[in-house]
Amino acid sequence: MKIKLAVIFGGKSVEHEISIISALQACEYINREKYEVIPLYMTKGGEFYTGEHIGSIDHYKDIPLLLKESTRVLLLNEDGKVNMVRYPMKKLGNNVLGSIDVAFPIVHGTNVEDGTLQGYLQTLGLPYVGCDVLSSAVGMNKYVMKTVFKDNHIPVLDCACYNLVDFEDVEKLLDRIEGQFSYPVIVKPINLGSSVGISKADHREGLEEALGLAFTFAQKVLVEPAIRQLKEINCAVLGDELEAEASECEEPLNAEEILTYEDKYIGGGKSKGASKGMASLSRAIPANISGERREEIRQMAVKAFQCLGCSGVARIDFMIDKETDKVYLNEINTIPGSLAFYLWEPLGLKYPELLERMIQLALKRHRENEKLTFSFDTNVLAGVKLGGAKGAKL
Repeated sequence: MKIKLAVIFGGKSVEHEISIISALQACEYINREKYEVIPLYMTKGGEFYTGEHIGSIDHYKDIPLLLKESTRVLLLNEDGKVNMVRYPMKKLGNNVLGSIDVAFPIVHGTNVEDGTLQGYLQTLGLPYVGCDVLSSAVGMNKYVMKTVFKDNHIPVLDCACYNLVDFEDVEKLLDRIEGQFSYPVIVKPINLGSSVGISKADHREGLEEALGLAFTFAQKVLVEPAIRQLKEINCAVLGDELEAEASECEEPLNAEEILTYEDKYIGGGKSKGASKGMASLSRAIPANISGERREEIRQMAVKAFQCLGCSGVARIDFMIDKETDKVYLNEINTIPGSLAFYLWEPLGLKYPELLERMIQLALKRHRENEKLTFSFDTNVLAGVKLGGAKGAKL
């Protein structure tokens, strides 16, 4: 009997469309002899849909029509099995459209990649591929992420975090930032990916504009010094916190400046680039770095992956300051675009095998969690008397 694998994508995120590309791309390479693949689309309103055309990229040219042709479902845990239940339910007939054995979230950005979806799946008791709730949340929050890396002696750039209250007095905030950093600086939303809302400021006026842009996407923003002569190197990691390995390194070829959303997903190819997601980006694989630097980055990538307790595949982005020749970890992408499959192929790991190993890691974690005790019998409620305003009396 085939394992029922629900590939979940979409969601309320500015990277919604990129998630669709990454997920449907992956669906083409999952072993259909072993798995019954169930594409499960999450709208920007958080509704789940399944149906005949949900797994076809061509039908996403008209999403309202696609939803009319599809069926909205709720995920319900019934007798230890997670079922897809038609919603709204019909009065007559069977409303259970099928069950799910394991979920494969291929989502990007806030409200989905940041532990929100992972927590929902964990509450359902459904095994899921990729990072758990904590590592997903920490990996998405750029400030917390840097704090954890710094505590583990992984080099990161200094930064400062500001919120909307700080932005109410713009002049005071600008003074604070200029007192801490010299221009140029990078301003970014604290919890977004795909370069959304990120900009570089070379002067006070540009800094105010950059802050305004970042605050349209998040309630907190990060400011850090900009590297004047930048070389960007990316490396993926596969495994879990007990055992992990690094991929080949890549170098985005136009990374002298910040890669934009268009650079990553649209400008990589006029005909087929957008359909390939991150795989279409102009890059050098392997990266143009020495063997010693390659191993330094790969080892640092594995250390970062494991100190966050990651699982599955993550891509870690590094920056080299060509003036000082220092390497800094920029950020981790806990569900990278295209699942970074193109970084594994040079090492002989094909996309179908990469996906299979990710699924097996999910099942392994689920088996290990089932061995843990999360509840126990107690009679504590038998002795409770609620005392109104005075609280409970035990």
